[in-house]
Amino acid sequence: MPGRTPALMLLGTGSDVGKSLVATGLCRAFTRRGLQVAPFKPQNMSNNAAVTGDGGEIGRAQALQARACGRQPHTDMNPVLLKPQSETGAQIVVQGRVRGSARGAEYQAIKGSLMPDVLDSFHRLSQSADLVIVEGAGSASELNLRAGDIANWGFARAALVPTVLVGDIDRGGVIANIIGTHQLVSREDRALLRGFMINKFRGDTSLFVSGSALIRRETGLRDLGIIPFFPPARDLPAEDVLALDRGVITKPGVRVKIAVLRLARISNFDDFDPLAAEPEVELVFVQPGEVVPADADLIILPGSKATLSDLAFVREQGWDVDLQAHVRHGKPVLGICGGYQMLGLRVADPEGIEGPPSEALGLGLLPVETVMKGPKTLVETSGTHPASGAGVVGYEMHMGVTTPTDTARPPQPMLRLGVDGQPQPDGAVHGAVQGCYLHGLFSSDGFRAAFLASLDPELQSELAFEARVDATLDALAAHFEDSLDLDQVWDLACAG
Repeated sequence: MPGRTPALMLLGTGSDVGKSLVATGLCRAFTRRGLQVAPFKPQNMSNNAAVTGDGGEIGRAQALQARACGRQPHTDMNPVLLKPQSETGAQIVVQGRVRGSARGAEYQAIKGSLMPDVLDSFHRLSQSADLVIVEGAGSASELNLRAGDIANWGFARAALVPTVLVGDIDRGGVIANIIGTHQLVSREDRALLRGFMINKFRGDTSLFVSGSALIRRETGLRDLGIIPFFPPARDLPAEDVLALDRGVITKPGVRVKIAVLRLARISNFDDFDPLAAEPEVELVFVQPGEVVPADADLIILPGSKATLSDLAFVREQGWDVDLQAHVRHGKPVLGICGGYQMLGLRVADPEGIEGPPSEALGLGLLPVETVMKGPKTLVETSGTHPASGAGVVGYEMHMGVTTPTDTARPPQPMLRLGVDGQPQPDGAVHGAVQGCYLHGLFSSDGFRAAFLASLDPELQSELAFEARVDATLDALAAHFEDSLDLDQVWDLACAG
């Protein structure tokens, strides 16, 4: 196609096969080759989102991929973002702005109408790139979802983007998954399928030479290579909430234990990646049905996509009782965003922003109250932590306004944010309990070091977290250079 920007779409043989990591690695590898690369995901479903420079929000994976490309995140990189609010319904964010909510069946009926928005973003993004790496969603063989599809084959067909299959050998059945997907999809969809790559291989890759040959023989697809398992991927932000269900990594010499409540609608959980990376910190996500560890030095209530619902969930789990006991022992509690709202005396949603209009008593640990109302706050910001004097950088992403219940004697703010004019107070501190709206604050090395030292003065953090992420991205790119035929990947993207 004359004037077409080279692009390639990664489709998975199933969910959680590593498409996001593969897309990230390709973005970094081709950027290191001197190309202007852009990531793109037509439709994403995640409550782990990032604020963009143009004042919207996209999936966290696309923000990481933008970083791998050396670009600022932009809403065009993920034009449709679904943020689950219940087991059957989600908020629909289109080109960075909330457009409404829908239950699963309702969304299936309307998703096709979003294709013009998707194509608009893709074509605009393509104009600023030498190469676009497109990531599909879920499984490419879910034929029950094919009608009106905008996430996988539907987009590829509409934009005429060549596709490759990513298979996960670690879970078994990769040969059947790739060959089966090739056979199941329609002839028209299959016409855009060019190659395959095997992900998460453990051991000697030469043992799969015959397997790759079998796939080539049965499908006629190009073999782009085998990607050995990449353990340092744990140092990159995870988008899928399933990452929180994995076991705790045992560390020697732990000085501080931090417990994070695994809310049903937890959001922006990568806030805690820097804490997990600290060698002397044990970070535990308390799962539903579990008791908050009595030996936790700090309990954190994280962000939530549905504050009132998760507030009820906290009480159902009995975690409110654990929190009260923790505070009685003089131990600290921290709430971030939705968790901050829950710590107050009252949360009200009179306009039904999160569901039916309702209100509930908060956990009563901070002298503030929250009323859910718009507009939604989406902003990158920075400021200081008055207690330590350390700087913080992060972003706000929330509905609702939180105010002191006693305006004559308001609590001390946890942070002061804003660099233009007079910094504004954010959050509240009341004894050992504190909360704020700032996501990403633990990525600031100075603040994190001071915060951890307040829990244990003997803990002296030396971690440079952001530098570690960039080093991991470079290592991932080198890993892909060694394991994939990137020249052939480029040829496929150019040929269309």
